[in-house]
Amino acid sequence: MQEIAYRSSHFFDDVADLSDRHVHLILIATKPDIIKQVPLYKELKKRGHLVLLGHTGQHYDENLSGGMLKEFGVEPDFNLNVRGAMHDVVSQIIGRLGHVIGELKARGKIVIPYVHGDTTTAMAASNAGFCHGFASVHVEAGIRTLTPDYGASGFSLQASSDWDVAGWREFLINASNWKRGSLEPYPEQFNTRCSEAATGIHLAPVKLDRGFLLSEGFPEDRIFVVGNSVVDATEEAVKDAAHATVFERHPILKEGDFVRFCIHRRENCASEKRFTAIYDAMKAMILEGRTVLLISMFQTESALERFGKKKEVAELARTHTNFVYSSVWPEYRDVIAAMGRAAVCATDSGSMQEEMNAMGVPCVTLRFGSDRSESAMAGGNLIAPPVSAEGIRRIIEFAWDHPEMRKAPKLYGSNVSARCIDAVGGALLTAEVFRTEEERLQQ
Repeated sequence: MQEIAYRSSHFFDDVADLSDRHVHLILIATKPDIIKQVPLYKELKKRGHLVLLGHTGQHYDENLSGGMLKEFGVEPDFNLNVRGAMHDVVSQIIGRLGHVIGELKARGKIVIPYVHGDTTTAMAASNAGFCHGFASVHVEAGIRTLTPDYGASGFSLQASSDWDVAGWREFLINASNWKRGSLEPYPEQFNTRCSEAATGIHLAPVKLDRGFLLSEGFPEDRIFVVGNSVVDATEEAVKDAAHATVFERHPILKEGDFVRFCIHRRENCASEKRFTAIYDAMKAMILEGRTVLLISMFQTESALERFGKKKEVAELARTHTNFVYSSVWPEYRDVIAAMGRAAVCATDSGSMQEEMNAMGVPCVTLRFGSDRSESAMAGGNLIAPPVSAEGIRRIIEFAWDHPEMRKAPKLYGSNVSARCIDAVGGALLTAEVFRTEEERLQQ
């Protein structure tokens, strides 16, 4: 396929000449993929395995992909160069990656795709491998959204100034107060479920995720609780924070005592009601003199334009020195260096909830529920339903440098990449990742 760019003009012959029968294929597409998958790629390389790094090309800008790949010191072996709307991207990944896997299979290789989390790439890439009889290793398997039982909580979604946030935190800590069934975030909850169907080895971050997988009927002996590889990347970035340049560009952040806003979920950015509630909470905090950092992504910018906030937010940044309005930073060390000084992170991201737990920074999740609900049950994360600006502001101010939230237990392990590869290696001692029914029944 002409659309695919290979690192070598003899790519398939080069791989075929290597004696290893298994090809460990690490797939990346977006910043979270790079952050969480590259540590596994490096671990496989360190152990001498035949490992390839494949990029779908979804995040191709320097600040979304290129800068981070340079920072991590890796270069993809091939790039699928997918473009277009969601359905176009899905079909292109399946078709183009299916071509790559088919060519490797024709040369006698057993391909082991490593897909990450709840991404479009995970859903489509696992499909491409499964079409050739290769099951995936699902990194960050089993993440499912739980939603607080608002009806039983006694807390109104239309949170007001007298809302008992401390009581809300206690309610969230109790695991029995959460319910399953949400399809948000969209399409991520669809993606992770589809990925699971084509998975042969499930690498679950926490026991809660393993429980979800068991309840859905996946084989117990192929589900491993390993932690989350974001911890490995975060630890490396902390060590490298001395080389961060973010405080040269934004010196006010060096002083700490700020909130980082990150709003990019489709459901938040497509809904004027949700987006406005979050935006108005942020604006109120700027006007009352709190230091605010807004990391604006593509979906954020689209929402600002769509709902008539673009001129106002630019004016706020021009007239208020306590407001930093920035595009995504290309280097992970800058993100971690700044977040280490934050008082709280207000986000609709999934990965940020994990990173804040790893760093001991209070987190406020700007969604109705969470696919990292374990972090709220541990006491370090608060759900702020995006319906009331006043409610969102109160929850963020409660979490601001909250001492107990900073002490929440770390959930996502250490040396996670090594644990992941150990799990895969152990499973391969008994059968391939894609097991026949005879192999499954005999174990």
